[in-house]
Amino acid sequence: MKKVLIITYYWPPAGGPGVQRWLKFVKYLPDFDIKPIVYIPENPNYPITDESFVKDIPEGIVIYKHSIKEPYKWASLFSGKKAKRISSGIIKSQNQSFLEKIMLWVRGNLFIPDARKNWVKPSVRFLADVLGKEKIDTVVTTGPPHSVHLIGHQLKQKRNIKWLADFRDPWTSIGYHKKLKLTAKSERKHRELEQLVLTSANQIIVTSRTTKEEFKDISSKPITVITNGYDLDYKGGRPLTKDFTISHIGSLLSGRNPKVLWDVLAQIVQENEAFRQSFKLRLAGVVSEDVLQSMYSSGLKDYIELIGYISHSEAIILQQNSQVLLLVEIDSLETVGILPGKLYEYISARRPILAIGPNNWDAAQVIADTQSGSTFDYQSDIALKNVILEWFAAYEKGNLISNSVGIKKYSRRELTKELSKLI
Repeated sequence: MKKVLIITYYWPPAGGPGVQRWLKFVKYLPDFDIKPIVYIPENPNYPITDESFVKDIPEGIVIYKHSIKEPYKWASLFSGKKAKRISSGIIKSQNQSFLEKIMLWVRGNLFIPDARKNWVKPSVRFLADVLGKEKIDTVVTTGPPHSVHLIGHQLKQKRNIKWLADFRDPWTSIGYHKKLKLTAKSERKHRELEQLVLTSANQIIVTSRTTKEEFKDISSKPITVITNGYDLDYKGGRPLTKDFTISHIGSLLSGRNPKVLWDVLAQIVQENEAFRQSFKLRLAGVVSEDVLQSMYSSGLKDYIELIGYISHSEAIILQQNSQVLLLVEIDSLETVGILPGKLYEYISARRPILAIGPNNWDAAQVIADTQSGSTFDYQSDIALKNVILEWFAAYEKGNLISNSVGIKKYSRRELTKELSKLI
Protein backbone atom coordinates (compact mmCIF):
# COMPACT_ATOMS: atom_id res chain seq x y z
CA MET A 1 0.00 0.00 0.00
CA LYS A 2 1.40 3.38 -1.05
CA LYS A 3 1.98 5.93 1.72
CA VAL A 4 1.25 9.65 1.43
CA LEU A 5 1.99 12.39 3.97
CA ILE A 6 -0.77 14.97 4.29
CA ILE A 7 0.26 18.29 5.86
CA THR A 8 -2.69 20.33 7.11
CA TYR A 9 -3.22 23.02 9.70
CA TYR A 10 -6.94 22.29 10.16
CA TRP A 11 -7.85 18.99 11.78
CA PRO A 12 -10.45 17.98 14.40
CA PRO A 13 -11.44 19.48 16.74
CA ALA A 14 -11.18 22.44 14.34
CA GLY A 15 -14.61 23.53 13.16
CA GLY A 16 -15.80 25.04 9.90
CA PRO A 17 -15.48 23.90 6.29
CA GLY A 18 -11.66 23.91 6.10
CA VAL A 19 -11.24 20.74 8.13
CA GLN A 20 -13.72 18.56 6.25
CA ARG A 21 -12.02 18.25 2.86
CA TRP A 22 -8.95 16.30 4.00
CA LEU A 23 -10.66 14.59 6.91
CA LYS A 24 -12.89 12.91 4.31
CA PHE A 25 -10.04 12.23 1.86
CA VAL A 26 -8.16 10.51 4.68
CA LYS A 27 -11.27 8.45 5.42
CA TYR A 28 -11.54 7.05 1.87
CA LEU A 29 -7.93 6.90 0.59
CA PRO A 30 -7.37 3.39 2.02
CA ASP A 31 -10.21 2.18 -0.24
CA PHE A 32 -7.87 2.96 -3.14
CA ASP A 33 -4.78 1.25 -1.70
CA ILE A 34 -3.26 4.45 -0.29
CA LYS A 35 -2.25 4.81 3.36
CA PRO A 36 -2.55 8.44 4.54
CA ILE A 37 -0.25 9.71 7.29
CA VAL A 38 -1.27 13.07 8.71
CA TYR A 39 0.85 15.94 10.08
CA ILE A 40 -0.85 18.68 12.13
CA PRO A 41 0.06 21.35 14.71
CA GLU A 42 0.27 20.15 18.30
CA ASN A 43 -1.16 23.30 19.90
CA PRO A 44 -3.24 25.15 17.27
CA ASN A 45 -5.35 28.22 17.92
CA TYR A 46 -8.50 27.37 15.98
CA PRO A 47 -11.03 30.26 15.71
CA ILE A 48 -13.89 27.76 16.01
CA THR A 49 -14.02 24.16 17.18
CA ASP A 50 -16.43 21.31 16.55
CA GLU A 51 -15.98 18.20 18.66
CA SER A 52 -18.39 16.26 16.43
CA PHE A 53 -15.63 15.97 13.81
CA VAL A 54 -13.40 13.99 16.18
CA LYS A 55 -15.49 10.85 15.73
CA ASP A 56 -14.84 11.01 11.97
CA ILE A 57 -11.09 10.49 12.36
CA PRO A 58 -10.43 6.99 10.98
CA GLU A 59 -9.40 4.45 13.58
CA GLY A 60 -5.71 3.61 13.54
CA ILE A 61 -4.66 6.60 11.44
CA VAL A 62 -1.03 7.64 12.02
CA ILE A 63 -0.83 11.30 13.07
CA TYR A 64 2.35 13.26 13.69
CA LYS A 65 2.28 16.58 15.55
CA HIS A 66 4.69 19.44 16.16
CA SER A 67 4.24 22.59 18.21
CA ILE A 68 3.39 25.90 16.58
CA LYS A 69 3.83 29.50 17.71
CA GLU A 70 0.46 31.19 17.29
CA PRO A 71 0.53 35.03 17.12
CA TYR A 72 -3.26 35.13 17.35
CA LYS A 73 -2.93 33.87 20.92
CA TRP A 74 -0.86 36.94 21.77
CA ALA A 75 -3.21 39.22 19.85
CA SER A 76 -6.13 37.88 21.87
CA LEU A 77 -4.56 39.35 25.01
CA PHE A 78 -5.27 42.81 23.58
CA SER A 79 -8.63 42.04 22.03
CA GLY A 80 -9.78 38.43 21.97
CA LYS A 81 -12.90 39.19 19.93
CA LYS A 82 -11.10 41.16 17.20
CA ALA A 83 -8.23 38.64 16.96
CA LYS A 84 -10.67 35.75 16.64
CA ARG A 85 -12.66 37.57 13.97
CA ILE A 86 -9.57 38.38 11.87
CA SER A 87 -8.18 34.83 12.19
CA SER A 88 -11.55 33.60 10.89
CA GLY A 89 -11.28 35.85 7.83
CA ILE A 90 -14.06 38.16 9.01
CA ILE A 91 -12.77 41.64 8.18
CA LYS A 92 -15.06 44.63 8.42
CA SER A 93 -15.16 46.86 5.35
CA GLN A 94 -16.17 49.96 7.31
CA ASN A 95 -15.93 51.44 10.80
CA GLN A 96 -12.72 49.65 11.70
CA SER A 97 -11.28 50.62 15.06
CA PHE A 98 -7.69 51.86 15.33
CA LEU A 99 -6.71 48.54 16.93
CA GLU A 100 -8.28 46.56 14.09
CA LYS A 101 -6.37 48.63 11.52
CA ILE A 102 -3.10 48.00 13.35
CA MET A 103 -3.80 44.27 13.66
CA LEU A 104 -4.59 44.01 9.95
CA TRP A 105 -1.41 45.88 8.99
CA VAL A 106 0.68 43.60 11.20
CA ARG A 107 -1.06 40.48 9.88
CA GLY A 108 -0.57 41.50 6.24
CA ASN A 109 2.96 42.89 6.34
CA LEU A 110 4.83 41.11 9.14
CA PHE A 111 3.32 37.64 8.71
CA ILE A 112 3.79 36.70 5.06
CA PRO A 113 2.09 34.69 3.73
CA ASP A 114 0.08 34.30 6.95
CA ALA A 115 0.21 34.13 10.73
CA ARG A 116 1.28 30.46 10.73
CA LYS A 117 4.58 31.13 8.92
CA ASN A 118 6.64 30.27 12.01
CA TRP A 119 5.50 26.64 11.74
CA VAL A 120 7.41 26.16 8.48
CA LYS A 121 11.04 25.74 9.58
CA PRO A 122 10.47 23.47 12.60
CA SER A 123 8.06 21.37 10.52
CA VAL A 124 10.60 20.87 7.73
CA ARG A 125 13.24 19.71 10.22
CA PHE A 126 10.76 17.39 11.93
CA LEU A 127 9.25 15.93 8.76
CA ALA A 128 12.58 15.26 7.07
CA ASP A 129 13.05 12.48 9.64
CA VAL A 130 9.42 11.31 9.34
CA LEU A 131 9.75 10.87 5.57
CA GLY A 132 12.75 8.62 6.06
CA LYS A 133 11.25 6.69 8.95
CA GLU A 134 7.97 6.03 7.14
CA LYS A 135 9.56 5.61 3.69
CA ILE A 136 7.26 8.24 2.17
CA ASP A 137 7.94 9.72 -1.26
CA THR A 138 4.67 11.64 -1.82
CA VAL A 139 3.55 14.71 0.14
CA VAL A 140 0.32 16.73 0.00
CA THR A 141 0.00 20.25 1.43
CA THR A 142 -3.37 21.95 1.74
CA GLY A 143 -4.00 25.65 2.27
CA PRO A 144 -5.03 28.06 3.50
CA PRO A 145 -3.04 28.80 5.52
CA HIS A 146 -0.80 28.94 2.47
CA SER A 147 2.35 28.91 4.61
CA VAL A 148 1.73 25.13 4.75
CA HIS A 149 2.71 24.98 1.08
CA LEU A 150 6.14 26.37 1.97
CA ILE A 151 6.71 23.24 4.06
CA GLY A 152 6.07 21.17 0.94
CA HIS A 153 8.41 23.34 -1.11
CA GLN A 154 11.29 23.02 1.34
CA LEU A 155 10.79 19.27 1.76
CA LYS A 156 10.93 18.89 -2.01
CA GLN A 157 14.25 20.77 -2.01
CA LYS A 158 15.68 18.52 0.69
CA ARG A 159 14.39 15.16 -0.51
CA ASN A 160 13.34 13.58 -3.80
CA ILE A 161 9.57 13.64 -3.23
CA LYS A 162 6.46 14.09 -5.30
CA TRP A 163 4.58 17.14 -4.00
CA LEU A 164 0.88 17.93 -4.54
CA ALA A 165 -0.30 21.41 -3.48
CA ASP A 166 -4.04 21.61 -2.75
CA PHE A 167 -5.70 25.04 -2.77
CA ARG A 168 -9.04 25.04 -0.97
CA ASP A 169 -9.13 28.79 -1.68
CA PRO A 170 -7.09 31.04 -3.97
CA TRP A 171 -4.10 32.96 -2.59
CA THR A 172 -3.65 36.57 -3.71
CA SER A 173 -7.04 36.77 -5.41
CA ILE A 174 -9.07 35.81 -2.33
CA GLY A 175 -11.46 38.59 -1.30
CA TYR A 176 -9.90 39.49 2.06
CA HIS A 177 -6.37 39.81 0.58
CA LYS A 178 -7.07 43.40 -0.49
CA LYS A 179 -8.14 44.30 3.05
CA LEU A 180 -4.80 43.43 4.66
CA LYS A 181 -3.35 46.96 4.20
CA LEU A 182 -0.35 45.61 2.31
CA THR A 183 2.60 47.73 1.33
CA ALA A 184 3.83 47.42 -2.26
CA LYS A 185 6.78 45.36 -1.00
CA SER A 186 4.52 42.99 0.93
CA GLU A 187 2.21 42.55 -2.05
CA ARG A 188 5.21 41.60 -4.21
CA LYS A 189 6.34 39.09 -1.59
CA HIS A 190 2.91 37.43 -1.50
CA ARG A 191 2.89 37.10 -5.28
CA GLU A 192 6.46 35.79 -5.36
CA LEU A 193 5.62 33.07 -2.83
CA GLU A 194 2.44 32.19 -4.71
CA GLN A 195 4.42 31.80 -7.94
CA LEU A 196 7.10 29.79 -6.13
CA VAL A 197 4.55 27.24 -4.93
CA LEU A 198 2.64 27.05 -8.20
CA THR A 199 5.79 26.51 -10.26
CA SER A 200 7.56 24.13 -7.83
CA ALA A 201 4.84 21.63 -6.95
CA ASN A 202 4.52 18.56 -9.17
CA GLN A 203 0.74 18.80 -9.18
CA ILE A 204 -1.73 21.59 -8.32
CA ILE A 205 -5.23 20.78 -7.06
CA VAL A 206 -7.98 23.42 -6.94
CA THR A 207 -11.68 23.42 -6.12
CA SER A 208 -13.04 25.43 -9.06
CA ARG A 209 -12.52 25.92 -12.79
CA THR A 210 -12.03 29.67 -12.33
CA THR A 211 -9.12 29.14 -9.94
CA LYS A 212 -7.64 26.67 -12.41
CA GLU A 213 -7.76 29.25 -15.20
CA GLU A 214 -6.24 31.87 -12.91
CA PHE A 215 -3.35 29.59 -11.92
CA LYS A 216 -2.72 28.55 -15.54
CA ASP A 217 -1.58 32.13 -16.14
CA ILE A 218 1.11 31.64 -13.48
CA SER A 219 2.22 28.02 -13.84
CA SER A 220 2.62 25.38 -16.53
CA LYS A 221 2.35 22.55 -13.97
CA PRO A 222 -0.65 20.20 -14.23
CA ILE A 223 -3.73 21.62 -12.47
CA THR A 224 -6.71 19.44 -11.59
CA VAL A 225 -10.11 20.49 -10.27
CA ILE A 226 -11.32 18.33 -7.38
CA THR A 227 -14.27 20.05 -5.77
CA ASN A 228 -15.49 19.71 -2.22
CA GLY A 229 -18.37 17.32 -1.69
CA TYR A 230 -20.84 15.58 0.58
CA ASP A 231 -20.50 12.46 2.68
CA LEU A 232 -24.10 11.45 3.33
CA ASP A 233 -26.27 9.86 0.65
CA TYR A 234 -29.51 11.37 1.97
CA LYS A 235 -32.66 9.81 0.59
CA GLY A 236 -35.10 12.31 2.09
CA GLY A 237 -37.85 11.80 4.60
CA ARG A 238 -36.84 14.09 7.47
CA PRO A 239 -39.84 16.15 8.68
CA LEU A 240 -39.70 19.71 7.34
CA THR A 241 -40.32 22.82 9.39
CA LYS A 242 -43.91 23.98 9.56
CA ASP A 243 -42.80 27.54 8.85
CA PHE A 244 -41.57 28.64 5.43
CA THR A 245 -37.94 28.65 6.56
CA ILE A 246 -35.16 30.06 4.42
CA SER A 247 -31.98 28.91 6.17
CA HIS A 248 -28.39 30.04 5.80
CA ILE A 249 -25.73 27.84 7.41
CA GLY A 250 -22.26 29.29 7.87
CA SER A 251 -20.66 32.71 8.18
CA LEU A 252 -22.32 35.78 6.69
CA LEU A 253 -19.31 38.05 6.35
CA SER A 254 -19.58 41.79 5.79
CA GLY A 255 -19.47 41.47 2.00
CA ARG A 256 -22.06 38.70 1.89
CA ASN A 257 -24.87 41.16 2.15
CA PRO A 258 -27.43 40.86 -0.69
CA LYS A 259 -29.62 43.84 0.15
CA VAL A 260 -31.74 42.99 -2.88
CA LEU A 261 -32.83 39.79 -1.11
CA TRP A 262 -33.64 41.52 2.17
CA ASP A 263 -35.69 44.14 0.30
CA VAL A 264 -37.54 41.51 -1.76
CA LEU A 265 -38.38 39.48 1.34
CA ALA A 266 -39.60 42.64 3.08
CA GLN A 267 -41.82 43.46 0.09
CA ILE A 268 -43.39 40.01 0.13
CA VAL A 269 -43.94 40.26 3.89
CA GLN A 270 -45.83 43.52 3.38
CA GLU A 271 -47.86 42.31 0.41
CA ASN A 272 -48.67 38.71 1.32
CA GLU A 273 -50.50 37.94 4.56
CA ALA A 274 -49.90 34.17 4.33
CA PHE A 275 -46.18 34.70 3.75
CA ARG A 276 -46.04 37.11 6.67
CA GLN A 277 -47.53 34.48 8.98
CA SER A 278 -45.23 31.66 7.83
CA PHE A 279 -41.86 33.18 6.93
CA LYS A 280 -38.69 32.66 9.00
CA LEU A 281 -35.12 33.56 8.05
CA ARG A 282 -32.87 31.17 9.99
CA LEU A 283 -29.21 32.11 10.35
CA ALA A 284 -26.83 29.49 11.76
CA GLY A 285 -23.27 30.69 12.22
CA VAL A 286 -21.46 33.99 12.62
CA VAL A 287 -23.36 36.96 11.18
CA SER A 288 -21.52 40.27 10.89
CA GLU A 289 -23.11 43.30 12.48
CA ASP A 290 -23.46 45.26 9.25
CA VAL A 291 -25.31 42.37 7.54
CA LEU A 292 -27.71 42.20 10.48
CA GLN A 293 -28.27 45.94 10.34
CA SER A 294 -29.09 45.67 6.62
CA MET A 295 -31.70 43.04 7.40
CA TYR A 296 -33.15 45.13 10.20
CA SER A 297 -33.22 48.25 7.99
CA SER A 298 -35.26 46.34 5.43
CA GLY A 299 -37.80 45.48 8.09
CA LEU A 300 -36.97 41.82 8.67
CA LYS A 301 -36.00 41.93 12.34
CA ASP A 302 -39.16 40.15 13.54
CA TYR A 303 -38.66 37.32 11.06
CA ILE A 304 -35.01 36.48 11.83
CA GLU A 305 -34.00 33.49 13.93
CA LEU A 306 -30.37 33.81 15.05
CA ILE A 307 -29.13 30.35 15.93
CA GLY A 308 -25.40 31.02 16.29
CA TYR A 309 -22.65 28.50 15.62
CA ILE A 310 -23.78 24.88 15.53
CA SER A 311 -21.90 21.61 15.10
CA HIS A 312 -21.61 20.04 11.68
CA SER A 313 -23.95 17.21 12.64
CA GLU A 314 -26.54 19.78 13.74
CA ALA A 315 -26.01 21.72 10.50
CA ILE A 316 -26.80 18.61 8.45
CA ILE A 317 -30.14 18.21 10.25
CA LEU A 318 -30.96 21.90 9.80
CA GLN A 319 -30.21 21.64 6.06
CA GLN A 320 -32.48 18.66 5.66
CA ASN A 321 -35.47 20.10 7.53
CA SER A 322 -35.43 23.57 5.97
CA GLN A 323 -37.87 24.56 3.28
CA VAL A 324 -35.26 26.56 1.33
CA LEU A 325 -31.46 26.76 1.68
CA LEU A 326 -29.75 30.12 1.17
CA LEU A 327 -26.28 30.35 -0.39
CA VAL A 328 -24.62 33.78 -0.55
CA GLU A 329 -21.27 34.93 -1.93
CA ILE A 330 -19.65 38.36 -2.10
CA ASP A 331 -20.43 40.26 -5.31
CA SER A 332 -16.96 40.68 -6.81
CA LEU A 333 -14.69 39.35 -9.56
CA GLU A 334 -12.48 37.76 -6.90
CA THR A 335 -15.29 35.47 -5.71
CA VAL A 336 -16.44 34.08 -9.07
CA GLY A 337 -14.36 30.95 -8.48
CA ILE A 338 -15.38 30.43 -4.84
CA LEU A 339 -17.42 27.27 -4.38
CA PRO A 340 -18.48 27.08 -0.71
CA GLY A 341 -18.08 23.62 0.78
CA LYS A 342 -21.65 23.67 2.02
CA LEU A 343 -22.94 23.91 -1.57
CA TYR A 344 -22.53 20.16 -2.02
CA GLU A 345 -24.14 19.34 1.30
CA TYR A 346 -27.00 21.66 0.34
CA ILE A 347 -27.42 19.68 -2.88
CA SER A 348 -27.35 16.36 -1.03
CA ALA A 349 -29.97 17.66 1.45
CA ARG A 350 -32.39 17.77 -1.50
CA ARG A 351 -33.97 21.09 -0.59
CA PRO A 352 -34.30 23.99 -3.09
CA ILE A 353 -31.22 26.23 -3.09
CA LEU A 354 -31.63 29.99 -3.36
CA ALA A 355 -28.18 31.26 -4.39
CA ILE A 356 -27.08 34.88 -4.72
CA GLY A 357 -23.60 35.78 -5.90
CA PRO A 358 -21.47 37.43 -8.60
CA ASN A 359 -22.14 37.22 -12.33
CA ASN A 360 -20.70 34.05 -13.91
CA TRP A 361 -20.31 32.47 -10.46
CA ASP A 362 -19.02 28.89 -10.71
CA ALA A 363 -21.61 27.78 -8.16
CA ALA A 364 -24.39 28.81 -10.55
CA GLN A 365 -23.20 26.22 -13.07
CA VAL A 366 -23.13 23.46 -10.43
CA ILE A 367 -26.65 24.36 -9.28
CA ALA A 368 -27.91 24.46 -12.87
CA ASP A 369 -26.25 21.13 -13.77
CA THR A 370 -27.75 19.38 -10.75
CA GLN A 371 -31.14 21.12 -11.08
CA SER A 372 -30.99 21.88 -7.37
CA GLY A 373 -32.19 25.48 -7.23
CA SER A 374 -31.96 28.97 -8.71
CA THR A 375 -29.11 31.49 -8.80
CA PHE A 376 -29.34 35.30 -8.98
CA ASP A 377 -26.98 38.24 -9.02
CA TYR A 378 -27.20 41.25 -6.72
CA GLN A 379 -29.52 43.15 -9.10
CA SER A 380 -32.14 40.50 -9.91
CA ASP A 381 -35.06 41.78 -7.85
CA ILE A 382 -38.07 40.86 -10.03
CA ALA A 383 -36.84 37.37 -11.00
CA LEU A 384 -35.81 36.73 -7.40
CA LYS A 385 -39.19 37.75 -6.08
CA ASN A 386 -40.99 35.55 -8.61
CA VAL A 387 -39.03 32.44 -7.64
CA ILE A 388 -39.59 32.98 -3.91
CA LEU A 389 -43.33 33.40 -4.52
CA GLU A 390 -43.35 30.31 -6.73
CA TRP A 391 -41.63 28.26 -4.03
CA PHE A 392 -43.93 29.65 -1.34
CA ALA A 393 -46.98 28.62 -3.39
CA ALA A 394 -45.55 25.10 -3.67
CA TYR A 395 -44.89 25.11 0.09
CA GLU A 396 -48.51 26.01 0.78
CA LYS A 397 -49.62 23.03 -1.32
CA GLY A 398 -47.15 20.76 0.46
CA ASN A 399 -45.12 19.95 -2.65
CA LEU A 400 -42.00 22.14 -2.43
CA ILE A 401 -39.30 19.67 -3.45
CA SER A 402 -35.89 19.50 -5.08
CA ASN A 403 -35.20 16.77 -7.61
CA SER A 404 -31.42 17.04 -7.76
CA VAL A 405 -29.73 15.01 -10.48
CA GLY A 406 -26.19 13.87 -11.22
CA ILE A 407 -24.88 14.48 -7.72
CA LYS A 408 -22.99 11.22 -7.15
CA LYS A 409 -19.81 12.67 -8.65
CA TYR A 410 -19.72 15.08 -5.70
CA SER A 411 -19.69 12.32 -3.09
CA ARG A 412 -16.54 12.33 -0.97
CA ARG A 413 -15.69 8.77 -2.01
CA GLU A 414 -15.94 9.53 -5.74
CA LEU A 415 -13.81 12.65 -5.27
CA THR A 416 -11.22 10.63 -3.34
CA LYS A 417 -11.09 8.18 -6.23
CA GLU A 418 -10.06 11.05 -8.52
CA LEU A 419 -7.48 12.19 -5.96
CA SER A 420 -6.01 8.70 -5.71
CA LYS A 421 -5.20 8.77 -9.43
CA LEU A 422 -3.03 11.86 -8.90
CA ILE A 423 -1.24 10.37 -5.91
